[in-house]
Amino acid sequence: MFRCLRREDGGPVWLKLTPDPVIATEEAEALRAWAGTPSVVTMLAQELGEGALLLESVEPGVPVRELAWRLHEVAVLLRELRAPSPTPARRSVLRPLSHRIGFLFDLTGRRLAGAGGSGLFDSALLGRARTAALELAASGPVGLVHGDLHPANVLSGPGAGMVAIDPRPAWGDPDFDTVDWVLDGVVERVELERRIEELSVLVPGLSPDRVLGWCRALAVLIAVPRICERRNDSATEFLVRLARS
Repeated sequence: MFRCLRREDGGPVWLKLTPDPVIATEEAEALRAWAGTPSVVTMLAQELGEGALLLESVEPGVPVRELAWRLHEVAVLLRELRAPSPTPARRSVLRPLSHRIGFLFDLTGRRLAGAGGSGLFDSALLGRARTAALELAASGPVGLVHGDLHPANVLSGPGAGMVAIDPRPAWGDPDFDTVDWVLDGVVERVELERRIEELSVLVPGLSPDRVLGWCRALAVLIAVPRICERRNDSATEFLVRLARS
């Protein structure tokens, strides 16, 4: 990412260069679909052959992971991501959510093996979690999914709103994007279920049962990086229990 200035007014913009043009092309398609959505960064220009996207600056632009956030703020973000309700076009370059799931589980398996953490999560558990995630992906509604929606990929925007950046988009169940938010900092099952229920009231179309299913299937993906970082806190312990449940 390179911070640049507009010629006409000196205002800040960001030039994002991606080594893989396919990733840039996928991101550009998603940002076009979300154009005009306040909760998504605005794409100003693209040069896909070079893997280049020119993005509007988000101000004040503090990563939400550094801020105290509330579920009702997340609900606004999730609603606006769903609002365009796009469906897969014939020439869409975006792949199904199952492809994203496969990538994430493969990455997690390599991380776990490299860290020598197979004692906590064996290959059978990873396999069951992958199967559960793929079943959810195959059985749910199909919409535009951000694919990497966590507090580090959301910035504080104008009027204290949240603005999503860096999508890894796919076609699939929008409830997938809810997981990191309902699990963040949770240490007990009852608190997880309370968060899910609260969001289901605020976000039309969100299924509490499916979100809980996604949390159980994806808990291992969130737990493994924390384990590799030697984070032996209550939240990590809960993720381990949830992954094994």
